Amino acid sequence: MNWKTFLALLGRDAHVARRNILPVLVMNLIQPMMFVFVFGRIMTGSGLLPPSYKNMLLPGIMAITMVISGVQGVAMPLIAEFQFTKEIEDRLLSPIHISWIAVEKIVAGMLQALTAGLVVIPAGWLLIGTGLDLSGTQPLALVAVLLLVALMAAASGIVLGCLIGQTQIGMMFTLVLGPMIFFGCAYYPWSTLARFPTLQKAVLVNPMVYASEGFRAAMVPGIPHIGLPAVLAALGAFDIVLLWLGIRSFDRKAIG
Repeated sequence: MNWKTFLALLGRDAHVARRNILPVLVMNLIQPMMFVFVFGRIMTGSGLLPPSYKNMLLPGIMAITMVISGVQGVAMPLIAEFQFTKEIEDRLLSPIHISWIAVEKIVAGMLQALTAGLVVIPAGWLLIGTGLDLSGTQPLALVAVLLLVALMAAASGIVLGCLIGQTQIGMMFTLVLGPMIFFGCAYYPWSTLARFPTLQKAVLVNPMVYASEGFRAAMVPGIPHIGLPAVLAALGAFDIVLLWLGIRSFDRKAIG
């Protein structure tokens, strides 16, 4: 493993990300933050939703933001590099194994997802105003969930970037990210699906569920959530599968 080459590739992606940090953050944050403002400020302030909904909502928005940022940050450039700019050919000529190029992409996507996720907390605080109580935050649990969710998002991005064509990008949002978000328990706790037992069991195949519930467990443990050990185990399993599938897909696409 040539660490100098790996770090050089990562440094290049980090440099590009720094140059585009503002538009990237705006692109990834504007829709979630509008949702926070409407439901966390207007709906609760008008009495249509209970004030406690603010605390339930913000962890879910954090999960959405990280997943969207990580997926887009890896999938979109990868689709362009393979199918349009052909920039990937330069990377494949570098003195490093093909699989490590995929790993570098995932690490870069993780950093982007972590940045976007951490911005949600102060941004949400400003938009929601009073009534937000995250005093139950468990730092170590929060760090673990952040890292696992970031890896899940970036690994999902490399899988999608290798499997989806340039003309199918819209389908990625409609058929993959859309259902992941709406059935990912971001806007409601998993326990509220108890009245729909079949759906409650079916959504457990969605990694977004564990991202949303994991942030609730770490940030607002007083709100009903899936147990933290189960969340960490599920996210770890998803990460292993997606990481393996992503690297394998990248190798096949690069060689083919």
